[in-house]
Amino acid sequence: MGTSVFDSILLKNSWSTEEMRNVFNDEARIQRWLDVEAALALVQADLGMIPAEAAKEIAAKSQFDQIDMDYVLHHLAITKHPLVPVVRGLEHACEGDAGEYVHFGVTTQDIIDTGLILQMKDATAILRRDLEEMAGYLLNLSVEHRNTPMMGRTLSLQAIPVTFGFKTAIWLSEIDRHLQRLDEMDARVFVGSIVGAVGTKASFGPKADAMEKAVNERLGLGTPNISWQPARDRMYEFGAVMGGINATLNKIGNQLLLLTHNEFDEIAEPFGEGQVGSSTMPHKRNPAVTENSVTVSNTLKSNINMMSDITKHEHERDGAIWKMEWKIIPEICLMLSVVTANLNFVLGGLEVKKTSMLANLDLLKGYALAERVMFALADKLGKQTAHEEVYHAAMKGIEGGITFKEALAANKAISGALTEAELDTLLDATTYVGDSPNIVDQLVSDVKAGGRIA
Repeated sequence: MGTSVFDSILLKNSWSTEEMRNVFNDEARIQRWLDVEAALALVQADLGMIPAEAAKEIAAKSQFDQIDMDYVLHHLAITKHPLVPVVRGLEHACEGDAGEYVHFGVTTQDIIDTGLILQMKDATAILRRDLEEMAGYLLNLSVEHRNTPMMGRTLSLQAIPVTFGFKTAIWLSEIDRHLQRLDEMDARVFVGSIVGAVGTKASFGPKADAMEKAVNERLGLGTPNISWQPARDRMYEFGAVMGGINATLNKIGNQLLLLTHNEFDEIAEPFGEGQVGSSTMPHKRNPAVTENSVTVSNTLKSNINMMSDITKHEHERDGAIWKMEWKIIPEICLMLSVVTANLNFVLGGLEVKKTSMLANLDLLKGYALAERVMFALADKLGKQTAHEEVYHAAMKGIEGGITFKEALAANKAISGALTEAELDTLLDATTYVGDSPNIVDQLVSDVKAGGRIA
């Protein structure tokens, strides 16, 4: 039985996706180490550093199903070391004397770092795909609801109208920038490390540079200009980019939750037949999937905070700091995978309640249109005078419990400047959304032109 949220039968799919777990499980981790060992052996054979036949045997046996895991676990208990037992397992699997050339010249951190980078690259491909899917949902919502009026809110209170498409277009713009950040970090972050014990390549001889470059190319990675064993800014950048994505998704999830409140009732997440909202209240249709995204996203933030500590390595290598990455980075990817999956489910089937949005536009009995009335009066009374008159009318009307139209009509300066028909037009909230539809159109056009979203 599982003991953590990531391997619990009951909880694991609330905290990660199976696809992402398959990137970071033990089999994947060991296989990525073996991939590095195989690439190393083949390149060293090409360069005449080890026998070609030995390299072929090492590469052939660098498969998880070729390794005797009982043998590995036996040596793990003895060595108390994560990689050495796997290296011994590969040596043990090789025929003849090929095992003598396994792990030739490299150090533990070379293999574990490069293996983790390969896993991070795999994870990023999944997250990028899921963000592209989310961007597609947001693009469709933005286009469909470019003219759907709803109340805009500032500092938690009703402000003036926007459109729902305008709101989702802002989210779309954020996701598009995150996709751009993923593109920009690729060359900097996804590099290998084949540099030996302290990064000087002393164990490899004169062919060290050619060997490192060729190994990384074989693995589909870039080659750094110097050892990064004690320079973890690449890992920090990865965490920072993932943290930024999480921050946006956390904001989107929170806003979706707010808009589902009965008091707003402006959206609803998909709710399937047989789904249960509460064990005791049969009427409830809880936004459980959205809520889960926020729960996991809130927790993920603590991992992002820890990323700042991994840059303070002592000397040329520091296990006390380095090994933190083994926990932090996989967990970031695991949690982010389910946050994106949850929000894609919600956004892909989101119910937009236009009737509720219209009702909420009149929640303040017209007072949310004070700005519009003020500017209409500015041409006739002057801006400052118009502001004062509308302010006094609004305060008196709110205190008296009357509508904004009644309050405006009771003000002689205002009623003398605007007819009742003009007031009716000004107090139609659905027509005061500014340039929202055109702004949405331009944003959608810009995003499509960027080429990051289909």
